[in-house]
Parts: sequence; structure tokens; C-alpha cells
Amino acid sequence: MASHRGTLLVISIFPFFLLLQPSCGRDIEREMTVEVKAGTEECFYETIKAGETLDVEYQVIDGGQGELDIDFYLAGQTGEILLQDLRRSEGNHRTTISEEGDYRICWDNTFSHFNTKTVFFGITVESDEDDDLWDDGLEETITAEEIYEMKIEDIKDAMGRIRAHLTKSRFTQDQLRAYEARDRNLAESNCTKVTTWSIINITVMLVTGLIQVRDVCV
Repeated sequence: MASHRGTLLVISIFPFFLLLQPSCGRDIEREMTVEVKAGTEECFYETIKAGETLDVEYQVIDGGQGELDIDFYLAGQTGEILLQDLRRSEGNHRTTISEEGDYRICWDNTFSHFNTKTVFFGITVESDEDDDLWDDGLEETITAEEIYEMKIEDIKDAMGRIRAHLTKSRFTQDQLRAYEARDRNLAESNCTKVTTWSIINITVMLVTGLIQVRDVCV
């Protein structure tokens, strides 16, 4: 009987965990696709606390008529460069922030004079400040006996792992879509180039043939 009551209690409280979990801690997840025009750079600012972990992953999915490359850098509050990539088509950086402040994340296309670059990127800021929110939010609403029966710590850990796996799966799917978009853009660009040069070659051949026929007739 006690086991049955404990099971019912877990089932009735479980939706509450689902509602509470997304707001726990200060984890930040952003995904975006931006166009960086020729001769310009695009920057994004993120406020990060000391001890938090910043994870940045990006890839160039369209290079216009040029190469799939771009410059990337992470700058601190005083403008110092903390991370940098030069002429890369993709990159992945993970770093722990030692000082709280506003950090600048930039993609630089100033080296290109004609081609706009399309960049897909994901930014994740991870924090370990979840325990206080769980304790303050749950221990005030349920009794000590219910805490013991539900094994809150086990549920919390399990849901944290589930959330992390779901987040990673979603980001991986977005990455695969970005790879598909990049390959499609590359294929369309190559098709356009092949078609253009084919038309030019056919035109030259026709003009050359007409000139030769005229010379023979004359």
C-alpha cells in the first residue's frame, strides 16, 4: 500500500518537475544563422559570470561565390582577444570564464571584398547553480516523508541528465541541418558555375563555327 501511494505521489508531482526544470540555474542556449556581409563583422555580446563555462560552435554554410571561410574571435571586457580562428569554415571552442563581465563574440569577414558569408552558430553558457533553486522550490511544498519516498535527489539527477541529452540532441540535429544547407548551397553554386561556363563555351563554339563557314563560303 505504501509503495502504491509512493508511486502515485511521484506521478502526480512529475509534471511539476517538468515545469520547474527549464527555469533552474542560469544555463543559456542560443542558436542563430547570420549573414556577414563583405568587409564587415557581426558581433554578439553575452554577460557571463565567473566560473561559468562558455561553449561556442559555428560553421559557414554559404560563402556566396567565394570560399566557405571566416575569421572568429572572442574578446573580453577590455578588448583583449581570448580565442581566435583565422579563415576557418567551422570551429568549436569551450572555455571557463574567470572574470564576470560582457564578452564579445564576433565573426569577421573584413578580408572579403565581394562575398557575403552565412554563418550558423550555437552559444551555450553552463552554470552549476541549480541546487539552491531546487531546494528552495521543493522543500517548502512537500514534507520530509515525501522527500524520502520520492528520492528527490535521484529524480533531479536523472532529469538533469535527460535535459542535457535532449539539448545536445537538438543542437546536433540543428548542426546536421546546417551541414545539409551548406552542402546544398555548395552544390547549387557549382551547378551555376558549370552552367555559366557551358553556355560560354557553346557560344564560343557556335561563333567560331559560323566564322569558319563564312570564310569557306567566301
